Amino acid sequence: MRTNPLTTVRNLGILAHVDAGKTTVTERILYLTGTTHKRGEVHDGTTVTDFDPQERDRGITIFAAAVSCAWAGHRINLIDTPGHVDFADEVERSLRVLDGAVAVFDAVAGVEPQSESVWRQADRHGVPRIAFVNKMDRAGADLDAAVASIRERLHPVPLVVQLPIGTEDGFTGVVDLPRMRALVWADGADTAEEGPVPGTLREEAARRRRVLEEAVAERHPGALEEFCDRETLTAATLTGALRDLTRTGDGVVVLCGSAYRNRGVEPLLDAVVAYLPSPLDVPPVRGTHDGAERERPADPAAPMAALAFKVNATPTGRLTYLRVYSGTIGKGDTVWDAGTRRTERIGRILRVRADRHDPLERAVAGDIVAVVGLKTARAGSTLCAPGAPLLLEPPGVAEPVVHVAVEARRSTETDRLAAALARLTEEDPSLAVRTDPETAQTVLSGMGELHLEVAVERVRREYGLEVTVGRPGVAYRETVGEGVTGFAHRHVKQDGGSGQFAHIVLDVEPWEQDGDGAGGGFVFRSTVVGGRVPQEYVRAVEAGCRDALAEGPLGGHPVTGLRVTLTDGQTHVKDSSDTAFRTAGRFGLRDALRASGMILLEPVVEVTVTVPEDGVGGVLGDLAARRGRVTGSDPRGGAVVVTATVPLAELFGYATRLRSRTQGRGTFTARPTGYAPAPAAVVR
Repeated sequence: MRTNPLTTVRNLGILAHVDAGKTTVTERILYLTGTTHKRGEVHDGTTVTDFDPQERDRGITIFAAAVSCAWAGHRINLIDTPGHVDFADEVERSLRVLDGAVAVFDAVAGVEPQSESVWRQADRHGVPRIAFVNKMDRAGADLDAAVASIRERLHPVPLVVQLPIGTEDGFTGVVDLPRMRALVWADGADTAEEGPVPGTLREEAARRRRVLEEAVAERHPGALEEFCDRETLTAATLTGALRDLTRTGDGVVVLCGSAYRNRGVEPLLDAVVAYLPSPLDVPPVRGTHDGAERERPADPAAPMAALAFKVNATPTGRLTYLRVYSGTIGKGDTVWDAGTRRTERIGRILRVRADRHDPLERAVAGDIVAVVGLKTARAGSTLCAPGAPLLLEPPGVAEPVVHVAVEARRSTETDRLAAALARLTEEDPSLAVRTDPETAQTVLSGMGELHLEVAVERVRREYGLEVTVGRPGVAYRETVGEGVTGFAHRHVKQDGGSGQFAHIVLDVEPWEQDGDGAGGGFVFRSTVVGGRVPQEYVRAVEAGCRDALAEGPLGGHPVTGLRVTLTDGQTHVKDSSDTAFRTAGRFGLRDALRASGMILLEPVVEVTVTVPEDGVGGVLGDLAARRGRVTGSDPRGGAVVVTATVPLAELFGYATRLRSRTQGRGTFTARPTGYAPAPAAVVR
């Protein structure tokens, strides 16, 4: 019987905190699988997946990079994801299309803040994982301590399948507990030498295998039956049970090694093949059409359905990365974009190796490939067979939390800057660009200060634009605290021919809409009697007053939250007109506001902060220092959700501050709630 080729496909991601060694693990995988012939190093800027100049300059992964390689007759499509919290959205989009993942941990630091975040992201997507404790050759490396932190911080059931041989700088290999064999790497060797378990470790290895057998038998019915009959488990039974527990999420296989020294990567590849699921092992993808939910199996013969999860918009064309869930895509095929409801044509299909590509004639279910020729597809777009429409759920996009104002240094390059920013947001949905209608600033928003710094640097490097970056302006308002009564204004103008004459008397008073205390608009009314001001001139006075609201006396900010009453006036038989009364309304209200007691209003937002319990005190103190008013605190699953009302001007830099106070584990969202009086120190 012929084996389904999809059983030999693995789509996995490498997840971890920044600097835990994800990219080095990826490099060693590419080297051992023969995809590359030289080991790249992060510190030398020679890695395959960190190919962007900024990644090499900064020594961190910024953009998720896809690579494809082969091991033991299996095709491995691997995505190296960023580890910095500012690029969590890249991880989110990658996890949406992956079947499994390798979580890399530092043997000294254990679970670090971003390790915890990406683990939770994988939990939300139900992605099976195996753990690789890296850097076992470092001073202070401790596998047991790292496993304890995984258990305590992430709450999985760690199933440790290896025992390290040697400690710290003397780390030379591992004992494979399921098969009770030793794998030792000589200095400079690319492959391990297999042999018996060293005599000094036999007793400890036997004890640890017993612990592993008991943990597996406790959670796997088939293994429990054999364990009860024989009081031990064969290697085949143990491996099969570990595979089942990994794929159901009931356990996490833990391996160890030193990727930098090329020790432990071969067993990791074997574990990927043995334990992580193929496209056939995960449930069929589900989507909707005409309101009905439908499934598509991972079958090359089924109707085609694919999800775009990444777009590279280069000056020479667009590269769209796809996960093909069902069916087959061929070069030159016409596909249906279910989101935009239009057809697209596949120009070329490419097998991806970071920034290098190999052409393919077709891609089948289970593949992760890049295609050329799509004009409008975005990250999250569903591409399907025109005759079998299906809309897949797109990856979630987080709301940007940090904002900067950007402008071209030369006014002649404003249009080029707008085009460059549009291309960036096309590639990265977590970036947003808008023009503030009041300050006229172009505001770039993202997930963190580093995120925005990288985006601005791309504009400079890739598009050759000099840009100025500054703090966004805050849209203040002015309102009336104490009004005036009977304020008279006379407008008289005579410069030959027909003149202008208008006399009005105004009452100005505060007006609060819905009692929100922050002012709420503008109301105009007239109590003039006896026709002293004709109705058409009353409308002109109202129009003039609205003109005056554009700039208040405190700082030229828009004025809101007042009621103006026209109580009296006077006209001239020849010189009165709509223009005269509109001018009188504008200048009359402007002078009346100067005579009134004005208050500056500042925008306020409701902030919802999710923070670990041990960080609540620092967060509350920081909110108080930012003039925040805490409105609620709700314990929720080991964390605390704090809600507060904070002036928008005080939120600049808050994302970075929150992360530093909570070791990167705190998150927040903000939504505008209106305006509130600003203290005297803010008036500008």
